[in-house]
Amino acid sequence: MTHVDTRHAIHPDHAKGMDTAILRQHFLAEGLFAEGAVRLVYTHYDRFVVGGAVPAGASLVLDKIEETKTPSFLDRREMGIVNIGEAGRVEAAGQSWDMATGDVLYLGMGAGAVTFSGQGRFYITSAPAHRALPHRLVTVDEAKKVEMGAVETSNKRVIKQFIHPLVMESCQLVLGYTSLQEGSVWNTIPSHVHDRRMEAYLYHGMAPESRVLHLMGEPTETRHLFVANEQAVLSPPWSIHSGAGIGEYTFIWAMAGDNVDYTDMDFIQPKDML
Repeated sequence: MTHVDTRHAIHPDHAKGMDTAILRQHFLAEGLFAEGAVRLVYTHYDRFVVGGAVPAGASLVLDKIEETKTPSFLDRREMGIVNIGEAGRVEAAGQSWDMATGDVLYLGMGAGAVTFSGQGRFYITSAPAHRALPHRLVTVDEAKKVEMGAVETSNKRVIKQFIHPLVMESCQLVLGYTSLQEGSVWNTIPSHVHDRRMEAYLYHGMAPESRVLHLMGEPTETRHLFVANEQAVLSPPWSIHSGAGIGEYTFIWAMAGDNVDYTDMDFIQPKDML
């Protein structure tokens, strides 16, 4: 019922010599959402975990995994859960939360076993934590909304911040999502890196035939991945992360590292990228 894939950290010099298949093997997470299963990717980038749980009307439990060597997964971790499906429920620490589409649930360290139920498609993110903080459900209406970009540059978008210092407190996890406005295709332009944090992007809300051209790599050694619906990209601290899509899409961004300062970015202008 629970499957875990481990991804080791890649040095940028190593990434320069990778072909498309090897890039996808190391930086793309596919098949996260399988009915009746919890699927996780345990990364060695700040020990960050991404995954999916699809109870399909039944119940799924995430508790112990061998990769953490702790009695329960959240004994020394915090978790952010986004429901990208229909209505569902999450239970942990003797509490339960009903989650509508787009809602985000934060579970603090020590929450114990987590049960997923209903028709939700739950995107899971997790990072190590140093103290227990209150569990909290943040609805779409409670998120902080930021409008960025312009029609003229094809990147007009709305950013919704959930697990974020302006909304709530966490140890190191920062999470939200960005939706492109009609007619816009580019996300996160100009691009940036943040050497103090890793990041993961989950692309969803896409038509089956659509793809996002995700740009990664060092600013002067760029690479790309063609990403389909409900696939995630693991972005190391040394890598840019930008993309352009065919048709409508949303991407969930989640970060972990030395700080929770969302604005801590080193911007790279398009003219300086190769």
